[in-house]
Amino acid sequence: MSDIPFHIEATDGAARRGELVFKRGEIRTPAFMPVGTAATVKAMFPETVRATGADIILGNTYHLMLRPGAERIDRLGGLHTFMNWPRPILTDSGGFQVMSLAKLRKVSEEGVRFQSHIDGSQHMLSPERAMEIQRLLGSDIQMQLDECVSLPCSPEEARRAMELSLRWAERSKVAFGSQPGHALFGIVQGGAEPELRRESAAGLVELGFDGYAIGGLAVGEPQAVMLAMLDETVPSLPVARPRYLMGVGTPDDLVEAVRRGIDMFDCVMPTRAGRHGLAYTRRGKVNLRNARHADDPRPLDDESDCPAARDYSRAYLHHLVKSGEALGGMLLSWNNIHYYQSLMASLREAIGASGLDDRIASVREDWRAGDIPPP
Repeated sequence: MSDIPFHIEATDGAARRGELVFKRGEIRTPAFMPVGTAATVKAMFPETVRATGADIILGNTYHLMLRPGAERIDRLGGLHTFMNWPRPILTDSGGFQVMSLAKLRKVSEEGVRFQSHIDGSQHMLSPERAMEIQRLLGSDIQMQLDECVSLPCSPEEARRAMELSLRWAERSKVAFGSQPGHALFGIVQGGAEPELRRESAAGLVELGFDGYAIGGLAVGEPQAVMLAMLDETVPSLPVARPRYLMGVGTPDDLVEAVRRGIDMFDCVMPTRAGRHGLAYTRRGKVNLRNARHADDPRPLDDESDCPAARDYSRAYLHHLVKSGEALGGMLLSWNNIHYYQSLMASLREAIGASGLDDRIASVREDWRAGDIPPP
């Protein structure tokens, strides 16, 4: 039985509004977790991230184990102190990055042996080492080591990786041990095979975890495939524990997944887009690289309570982006994280009022209307 309280406060269809409670603070769900890969949400101050409404951020085991090193972060007081983020942190296991970034890798029952993409040094990431690193970092939510395959893949490959991930889940749980006040999440795998997804979920539930993540999606497959896998997987997960869809996604992905009962999300998209000149707004995406913004004195959104959206002209943002000034990426990342947090707050409010479908329809209507062209 988990010692991490998860209170479901309201439901609307399959969607839930709740609160996940840690000693460092509460996480209001559905929640979007900004990604702080290398102990920083890129181009943002921690206090600014918090001011957008973020209750929790994500750190990355793979990057932090390579630089500056988990043992060093531990000596310096843990990840919260190191990066000046006093609220909850979730760390992923590093498995996805090993599969996608490492130069050479070899998967075995023991774990994954790989070469660092930074300096070519050799490393072994086993379930036990992944849990050791996360314990050293001091993260509030820790993830089992899993193997994430790219889609599309054969049913045979999906089964092999799913079964290996289940065995690694069991080893991860043993290695996690007893950490009062900290949570361990299992990860559902199975590619795009409904039977494998259900089998993976059943195996994890039998082992028993504090929460359940759905991995191996948003890896190149169409949205319809991702949503179909959610439809197959979510009913197999415990109602009383949080559900986390890893690495997702676009605003439209978020609303559709919330509708299906997902509680937690993370994605690099809002900050990555901001650093490349793309803003997310109530009216959809706005590309500040476009010349049409060069003489536009209007802000991104004069109704927003985010200073980055409200207090700077599009002409200035366009200038910053075209000039390669760091402030451009900072302001647009701020705007984007704020938009994502505002969207999640709006969905939480709607679930509490049993009005989720109407709220999603209203959000989509604004997206369809598009950005208002300059006068």
